[in-house]
Amino acid sequence: MTPKNKLGLFDFTMIVVSLVIGMGIFRTPANVAAATPTPLIFFIAWFAGGLVALCGALTYAEIGSRLPVTGGYYKVFSYAYHPSIAFGINCIILVSNAASGAAVALVGGEYICGVIMPGVKDAAYIEVVQTIIALVAILIFYGVNMLGLRLSARTQTILTIIKISLIMLLISPLFFSGNNTAGISSLVNSTISPGFREYIKAFGVALVAVSFTYGGYQQTINFGAEVDKPNRNIPRGIFMGIFIIISLYLTINYAYVHVIGFEELKTSKNIAAIMASKIFGVNAERILSVLLFLSVLAYINALLLSNPRVMYAMSEDKILPEAFQKRNKRGALTLALTAFSVLSAIIVFWAKKFDTLLSFSIFLDCFGMILSAGSIFILRKRTAHLNGTGIYSMRLYPLLPVIFIAAYTFVAISLVITRTNLSLIGLGVLAGFILLYFIVKAIQPEQPQNK
Repeated sequence: MTPKNKLGLFDFTMIVVSLVIGMGIFRTPANVAAATPTPLIFFIAWFAGGLVALCGALTYAEIGSRLPVTGGYYKVFSYAYHPSIAFGINCIILVSNAASGAAVALVGGEYICGVIMPGVKDAAYIEVVQTIIALVAILIFYGVNMLGLRLSARTQTILTIIKISLIMLLISPLFFSGNNTAGISSLVNSTISPGFREYIKAFGVALVAVSFTYGGYQQTINFGAEVDKPNRNIPRGIFMGIFIIISLYLTINYAYVHVIGFEELKTSKNIAAIMASKIFGVNAERILSVLLFLSVLAYINALLLSNPRVMYAMSEDKILPEAFQKRNKRGALTLALTAFSVLSAIIVFWAKKFDTLLSFSIFLDCFGMILSAGSIFILRKRTAHLNGTGIYSMRLYPLLPVIFIAAYTFVAISLVITRTNLSLIGLGVLAGFILLYFIVKAIQPEQPQNK
């Protein structure tokens, strides 16, 4: 791939932001508020999530710098541990990412249906239209990605700017809402005083939703070989992207509590629409719905950018057929992109169970996060010859990866306690994929040896 066709620092930073900022920030604050007894715990959870994300981002920056290859989120498991671990975890991640994209596409369909069919009350008809919109959204960005990395990256940049503008719009009530400080005053004047154990449990439950909202940046190491000057631009892009995300998340959550109020936030569903209507009036809801739909498109495009590259890496290790490595004339991974798009479209029809699937995928993501971040200890030893050659090396090592690993271990334990059956199913599915790896390897014909 020529430097002209590679991702620059700005494009890569926008991909980082888009992989993280999906629909979560427009929904999960209500979940976090419902899980936390006081506004103080609410803000601590978001601040802690940001610090964990920063620790993880810097860890992945060094991983991507030491192992700058396409499909890095698969390669890191294969290189540091064993291909069976890489196969098992990445199969789960591919399915959960496709499901997340499908569910988010349906959410986008819900928003846009309110604009194009404001008077329709037939629930069955609305559901059909939402499904069609979700499928069309996936199809459109399948076509965009088939036209090459540069076009999809530029499209991603435009949609990401729209998404950031939407967040800035939701923050604007801080400057226009007058002296509405009901939510903030409750930060100090809270009457809820649970015991220490209840605080820890509430913090753990809240951190599950926070972790989902901050997650996604780890997928950026899939672009290692397709970033211009990766040793410099990968760490810079990840750091700048995470800094933008933390700043936006903390500010918008402050705006939610300031305008809506903490107690009302606990039971609010469409918090973005509430924000817009309080400051701009009820007609703003339609405009906001269109902007939210565009935000959904950015998230879908980011998934279609990243995940086919994992399939590419799995094909390189001969776990998937060689056809998954084939590119068209514009550099798009034809079969891998098609397979992931079809998987997302199929899951659209089962995305009504998104909440259950969300907890399921977060539990499995914890394994991916812990093991991938832990690979830095192995990579540092195996790539010691790269030290001093200009690659990125994080400061405060090994403290940062230790903090990151400890945080996701805490999230996994919280899910085991609160969603035990779902966690056991997740472990079983992961074990099943690892077993499938060995079955595939056993039935593969031996490669002929050169004489």
